[in-house]
Amino acid sequence: MNIRCETLTDYPIIAEVNTLGFGQENEAKLVEKIRRSDRYIPELSLVAEVENVVVGHILFSYIDLVNEETLQVLGLAPLAVHPQFQRQGIGSALIKAGLEIAEAKKEAIVIVLGHPQFYTRFGFQPAVVYEIESPFPVPEEFFMVKPLQSYQKSYQGKVVYPSTFDGV
Repeated sequence: MNIRCETLTDYPIIAEVNTLGFGQENEAKLVEKIRRSDRYIPELSLVAEVENVVVGHILFSYIDLVNEETLQVLGLAPLAVHPQFQRQGIGSALIKAGLEIAEAKKEAIVIVLGHPQFYTRFGFQPAVVYEIESPFPVPEEFFMVKPLQSYQKSYQGKVVYPSTFDGV
């Protein structure tokens, strides 16, 4: 397996992997919207290849954490693996690679809405532990954060997703 940054020629297969992985087009459309926004981080849109075929994709992009000030933090969404390649460690490898890049870029925190049984393995914890609030009603254990080395206690408040995410 090879993990690398996405390229323009990957866009159609990334859309297909997201659509197949989620069984709907919402996530593929979200990826397209984020790419066209100022929240897109090219080096944090990664693909996993098996025998030179893209079988997985992860995207980290900027979202806002609002308190007395607005801080840009990373949101992890979506993470998709082609159904034929799921449960083989590809999603885990994408998360680890993305977190390493985020650390190298001196990002402070990553926020995800996802399955606790999966994400806690990578150090994600319920956001309420860090006094970070979800923008919508969701059970606490599904809205999680992972503090990185640059994390400081000032990273508290309510998450606000950019309008880019609307309608998806």
